Amino acid sequence: MATAARHDGRRANQLRPVTLTPGFVGTADGSCLIEVGGTRVICTASFAAGVPKWRQGSGKGWVTAEYGMLPASTGSRKSRPALKPDSRATEIQRLIGRSLRSAVHFDRLGENTVVVDCDVLEADGGTRTAAITGGCVALALALDRAQANEQCRRGVLCHMVGAVSVGVVGGRAMLDLDYREDSAADVDMNVAMTGGGKYIEIQGTGEGSPFGADHLDRMLRLAAGGVRKLIRAQRQALRGSKQP
Repeated sequence: MATAARHDGRRANQLRPVTLTPGFVGTADGSCLIEVGGTRVICTASFAAGVPKWRQGSGKGWVTAEYGMLPASTGSRKSRPALKPDSRATEIQRLIGRSLRSAVHFDRLGENTVVVDCDVLEADGGTRTAAITGGCVALALALDRAQANEQCRRGVLCHMVGAVSVGVVGGRAMLDLDYREDSAADVDMNVAMTGGGKYIEIQGTGEGSPFGADHLDRMLRLAAGGVRKLIRAQRQALRGSKQP
């Protein structure tokens, strides 16, 4: 018997439609608008000379990230943080930063910093994973420009990074949960991986109930397949973009 389709008609192993638009912000060193279903995130990367004080004198650079949701991104208005990000935003931007740092040869970057800003225009699930995937494209473009301008050595980016959500909804493991599925999920997981298929970070929680190794294995297989497709989309977007 055929497995029932999801509420939007997708199969369990199917991503939502993904569009990557590199160079979306013309004034940025690198930028990308990523659209994953109803989720849209603008990612910009800014290259600057210098590193945090604790990194000075090391000869190595740094990559960090900031994340925020625009007031109307969730439908009802979300207040702007007055002085600092809320705890959720802080946790997410740390995840984005860790994921993107795994893609960089810091000795080749030199004592320079790249800040990747991820601003959610519309949120329909998977904003953090979309930010990682789009942020990597923005980072790659910023590094291309810096290398062309001889601000750092060649070969700073060692691999692409992609990320996707998986979960268990109604007893079924599913790839790329939208908000409706995520809000009903028994298990919610975010997986970041390299273009070579290695794991960078796995965040998983049995929110509705504990889960066994069978569901874990199934979710990791779904995530790996999804990230492979996202990496291909990243590479295609970069090939089609104008390099500095």
